[in-house]
Amino acid sequence: MRIVGMIPSRYASVRLPGKALADIAGKPMIQHVYERSARARILDAVVVATDDERIADAVRAFGGWVEMTSADHQSGTDRIAELARRIEADVIVNIQGDEVMIEPAAIEAAVAPFLDPSPPRMGTIATPIRSLAEHLNPSVVKVVVGRDGYALYFSRAPIPYFRVDDAPQWPQDKPRQHPRSGLWPLRHIGLYVYTRQTLLWFAGLPRSALEVTEGLEQLRALENGCPIRVVEVDYSPVAVDTREDLENVRRMIGERA
Repeated sequence: MRIVGMIPSRYASVRLPGKALADIAGKPMIQHVYERSARARILDAVVVATDDERIADAVRAFGGWVEMTSADHQSGTDRIAELARRIEADVIVNIQGDEVMIEPAAIEAAVAPFLDPSPPRMGTIATPIRSLAEHLNPSVVKVVVGRDGYALYFSRAPIPYFRVDDAPQWPQDKPRQHPRSGLWPLRHIGLYVYTRQTLLWFAGLPRSALEVTEGLEQLRALENGCPIRVVEVDYSPVAVDTREDLENVRRMIGERA
């Protein structure tokens, strides 16, 4: 089985143009994502998928593998699906190009179910929500998971809904279970794992009603009968969408260094 991590990357970000090449501790952002992803021992290879020669040149400069793709793709999923048609891979991991501090262990956890004798078609990861503000924030995608480990639903709304007289306490240090149900809300992290066949099938589907309503691509899979395996990880994503996010990541990486 060949497992390949694919990082879709474009230059024309709406809120922070050129962020893939933004300097962070002496390296472009895309290099941080690439190098951290490559540390996941479960991956056989990591490749950047881009339509921009500036990004391609930056990846080549640090010795990374990059492939050019069409400029017409509407999403990162479409971009890596193009690569999946021409690159040998049985399992493909879609790694967001702005997850500068992605944990290799989180990638390994996401892929692990695909090594089972009866692997899923599609998988992703989630982490406990740690504050009420996070639970209510529409920018934080929530996921509810069944007892079998598969997603029941994803939403920007605060799901599950906790009755006021049954509300959980939101500790500052670490999450605890809901006092009655034993449930704790999960935050979805936008890292996906697909079998090659599932990725190509998924990318060929039209956008679904729930997907358009919530603005969440993964709902297309659920609406079309594709279960999504969810693995809980101890990882808090730090994506870069704004100038403030970029400065925050620069500070965090600088402190680690």
